[in-house]
Amino acid sequence: MKNNFLFLTLFVLSICAYAQQNQTEQDSTKTQNLDEVLVKAVRVDADSPITHSNVSKEELAKRNLGQDIPILLNYLPSVVTTSDAGAGIGYTGIRVRGTDATRVNVSINGIPYNDPESQGTFWVNLGDFASSTESLQLQRGVGTSTNGSGAFGASLNLLTDAFSEEASGEISNSFGSFNTRKHTVKLSTGLLNNHFEFSGRFSKIYSDGYVDRAFTDLKSYFLQGIYKDENTLIKALTFGNKEQTYQSWFGLTAEQLQEDRRQNPYTYENETDNYWQDHYQLHWNERFNNNWSTNLGLNYTKGYGYFEQYRPEESATDFANLIVDDSDVIVRRWLDNNFYVLNANVTYKKNMLEIISGLSISSYTGDHFGEVIWGSNLAPNTQIRDRYYNGDATKNDFSIFTKATFKLAKKITGFVDLQGRFVSYKTNGLDSDRNVFNTDADFDFFNPKLGFTYKPSLNNNFYASYAIANREPNRDDFQAGVTENETLNDIELGWRHNTEKVALSTNVYYMFYQNQLVLTGELDDVGSPLRATSGKSYRLGLEVDANIKFSSVFNLSTNVALSRNKNKDFTTSVDGVLVNLGNTNISFSPELVIGNALNFYPVERLQLSLLSKYVGEQYMGNTDNADSILESYFVSDFNINYEIKPKALFKSIVLSGLVNNIFNKEYVSNGYFGSFDFDDASSPTGTTTGYFAGYYPQATTNFLLGATLKF
Repeated sequence: MKNNFLFLTLFVLSICAYAQQNQTEQDSTKTQNLDEVLVKAVRVDADSPITHSNVSKEELAKRNLGQDIPILLNYLPSVVTTSDAGAGIGYTGIRVRGTDATRVNVSINGIPYNDPESQGTFWVNLGDFASSTESLQLQRGVGTSTNGSGAFGASLNLLTDAFSEEASGEISNSFGSFNTRKHTVKLSTGLLNNHFEFSGRFSKIYSDGYVDRAFTDLKSYFLQGIYKDENTLIKALTFGNKEQTYQSWFGLTAEQLQEDRRQNPYTYENETDNYWQDHYQLHWNERFNNNWSTNLGLNYTKGYGYFEQYRPEESATDFANLIVDDSDVIVRRWLDNNFYVLNANVTYKKNMLEIISGLSISSYTGDHFGEVIWGSNLAPNTQIRDRYYNGDATKNDFSIFTKATFKLAKKITGFVDLQGRFVSYKTNGLDSDRNVFNTDADFDFFNPKLGFTYKPSLNNNFYASYAIANREPNRDDFQAGVTENETLNDIELGWRHNTEKVALSTNVYYMFYQNQLVLTGELDDVGSPLRATSGKSYRLGLEVDANIKFSSVFNLSTNVALSRNKNKDFTTSVDGVLVNLGNTNISFSPELVIGNALNFYPVERLQLSLLSKYVGEQYMGNTDNADSILESYFVSDFNINYEIKPKALFKSIVLSGLVNNIFNKEYVSNGYFGSFDFDDASSPTGTTTGYFAGYYPQATTNFLLGATLKF
């Protein structure tokens, strides 16, 4: 595998060398913005044969009134979002093309953010991070090579705040429904002595949540120091978050949903999640000349926290005999982890040739343990905070890549991206159920990508790409006995059309899998979705994304995603018998997703926007069981922004308002579904399969109002 990777790398370089020799004299060398070099290795350009969407700082700011980044991205193509507490703050999630959050590779300044073990992204640990985001890019499909767990449906990379030439300050406050409030202070010194800048942000977000007692309390910070000259940019930054949330991941049964959709089944007053996460990054970008530039990135992430849980009438053996049988107990289950990353890459760019080569090395260590902090009947000699399970994990990840964009003909540009990724994962000790959990697994992956862009005119380009991605199981998968990796083949065909009044992007994709780990619909004991191998499966879709400028005061942004998402020859147990159901729908994969934004600018500096989202019917399991259907929903939001330019004291005052779900729709955006077998003498097999389902209600009409003072 490694030899193949080296051979193909040399092959790419030879193609690029040939392409360089054939550059026309009319091509000119372009310099690069040093801030953009931070994410150059994981982002793509406008004409790249990769399906993507870009979102700027200005676009994020219009609705940045406290809700998490997934909710701010809700109107992008093929995106479906959800919120446990129902109000878009706290534990929120994002799915792209039907793929769950563990398959969406997230990076911050090129540093992987997904938790290495679970592969999930916990936005609750990035409170108000949109206020420190310069831009982001969402790539759909396999996308370009990125760092960390491979993208298996999408990748999302964020670039943090760029340096500011001028000193500035900003105070933002917003208030809204469910006692929601956000307070943000930002400061920048501007460039000192033409070389140095220091900036920072401090934020606090609080919300009671739509669901009863499902509160979220976030305290976050972002601090950055910069040195720059004409060819050097060094960034040292740290950001972090302390969160406390009341649990609401259990959802509601259909009966509870009808009875009171805002109720919370949890009754213990401190059934809370408590977690601290701090990140430290150092980036050094160097431009040697107009052709060569380099980037070095270092990262250390410290995560530490617990959730507290009340459990009635428990067995002594489940708690290492620290309690007496049938005792009530309160436990804290802890995570204590460290994550180190080194990224390095070099870019060569001349005329129409660009080559980026680099590597990423990361090391993760995580301790998992549980403590008994109270019991109605403790065993003799038991001490408060005695541990009833203890386990540790280590994951090392090394990847190396070469990607190149080059001119093949006057109107044709080629793209080749080759990545080798080598993963080692080890665990020792007991899991939370006190089962022995010892894993020692190694994976060697080769992930090639190839594409072409044909540009017949200034306003049109057509592209085609083929990519292969491989991905290792996560911690829950290993615990369930899954040891094989997944493989995804992704074919993308697209057309982009850009004029002064119309920007249109449309594409067809076919993603076919081997050993795809699909969501079963069930949850583990901490609310994380469980997965199972479906064998062969595929996702086939059409995406259309358009921005139409009708006049200087009115435009429309709209996107439509049509898809078929199928498991092939899906087999499951029904009434104690293994049954082949044939082709079934993949869970949580709606066939139709539509997003719209009607924007109106009646006067200078005033914007009114009507946003709408339609998500079609979807199954919460893979068996096409009618009880697992999550109904379609259509919701609309209204957003207003007005900027005042005072003559003194402030540079500007921005007033913002957001009314979510203006038509008061009672809808559910997420849920879970599972089955169980019970003895039944009336059944021919002596066994009958029963089913259960849960739902996460989202907020009815609610609002947020905010003001930002810039000076």
